[in-house]
Amino acid sequence: MTNVLFASSEAVPYIKTGGLADVAGTLPAYFDRNNYDVRVILPKYTCMEKKWQKDLEFLCHFYVDLGWRKQYAGLFKAEHLGVTYYFIDNEFYFGGAQPYHLIHEDMEKFAYFSKAVLEAIRHMDFSPEILHCHDWQTGLVPVYLKTIYEADPKLKSLKTVFTIHNLKFQGRWHLRGMQDMTGLPEYLFTPDYLEFYGEGNCLKGGVIFSDLVTTVSPSYAAEIRTPEGGEGLDGLFRNRGNRLCGIINGIDEREYDPETDPVIFEHFSVNDADLVEKKHANKTALQEETGMPVDPNKFLIGIVGRMTDQKGFDIIAYMLEEMLSSGRYQFAVLGTGEERYQDMFRFFAGKYPDRITVTVGYSEELAHKIYASCDAFLMPSLFEPCGLSQIISMRYGTVPIVRETGGLKDTVDAYNEYEKKGTGFSFANYNAHEMYGTILYAYDLYQNHKDEWEALMRRIMKQDFSWHTSVEQYAKLYQRLL
Repeated sequence: MTNVLFASSEAVPYIKTGGLADVAGTLPAYFDRNNYDVRVILPKYTCMEKKWQKDLEFLCHFYVDLGWRKQYAGLFKAEHLGVTYYFIDNEFYFGGAQPYHLIHEDMEKFAYFSKAVLEAIRHMDFSPEILHCHDWQTGLVPVYLKTIYEADPKLKSLKTVFTIHNLKFQGRWHLRGMQDMTGLPEYLFTPDYLEFYGEGNCLKGGVIFSDLVTTVSPSYAAEIRTPEGGEGLDGLFRNRGNRLCGIINGIDEREYDPETDPVIFEHFSVNDADLVEKKHANKTALQEETGMPVDPNKFLIGIVGRMTDQKGFDIIAYMLEEMLSSGRYQFAVLGTGEERYQDMFRFFAGKYPDRITVTVGYSEELAHKIYASCDAFLMPSLFEPCGLSQIISMRYGTVPIVRETGGLKDTVDAYNEYEKKGTGFSFANYNAHEMYGTILYAYDLYQNHKDEWEALMRRIMKQDFSWHTSVEQYAKLYQRLL
């Protein structure tokens, strides 16, 4: 039996702000439980829903030395879908209406959490052999492990894996403040270790001190080795050599299943003879629910995600007036993000209420309905470590239109009209007109080649993006370390 502990700042179902929570909360359940015991440790946020808090079992408490501070830590435990979760309790750090706050607050919060994870291992009835850390919030765990705790008898043989979900966010703060917050020795705040252009960098520490580093797609692992994609750390990643690899994220196919999904309008499967009719029934119901005219000939495009430049919203903004004024399309948009994009979508929803519906915020139920009801799903990211939305859309027979970057390139094969192959539509350059040309290409296939569109729908629904393949690759990494 191989014991693995995931350390993460969020995990479904307990707390979620993005894809990190989906990975940390669903991946552990897919390991073979005869050979792996994979558990998760995360902060006990006060903003966690009450229904999850009431099931937590108190185990013990201890204290964490953080520089000149001595801070309380409670250790709680819960079970969900056969997976054990541990929670670090400290209301001073994990209070508030949301899990993340200003960077200087989060720096100390996650320095505390990183050290508390190692202290918790000394107090829990579980002895992990692999400590799998996720993103900058746990980047200091390997640093503490290989320095302050290097002689600890329970921790000294512990191996570490560090997964980068988004290199854009690195946990950076000025050196003096970071040294005070972490209590780490001064020699670590040099260019060979944590220093990065005059600041301290938690993610850099995680990369340097971990035994293996992974990203969430092979293409993203290649891109971060380049000056264009490396966010200033490309030299470090090139030096990692065979210690860096990319493993595609999966999705929980139990949650995203068009045959059983309780919130979509009508169930369907790839084996249904009347698949197109059932998809149209979902489309009609979404048009009615959102107040758009029911029109099967309109090309309904879904957009779900953070409204930021990273997700391609600047090139969407450039073409949106032209697309809406053409009368060919309807859009169903769900998300939150930068105010300028929220205001833009509100403006167009007011100008073209029959062609675009916009929900600013997030609703898991509405997201499922958009995935199940739309004809196509637009995701033209500037960069994308992996992306889950394009994978989910394929599960529901909704054809992805993506830019060829990172995980989008790894999961969506460009449609080939001559060989009748491909699992979506894609474009290479980050260019608004190139994106629009690809949308027009998809629109033409939808309107004028119905049989081929149906074949494409069925082909994408047969793609296997479950966690099983990813689990096999992670298991090989773990065994390589051991």
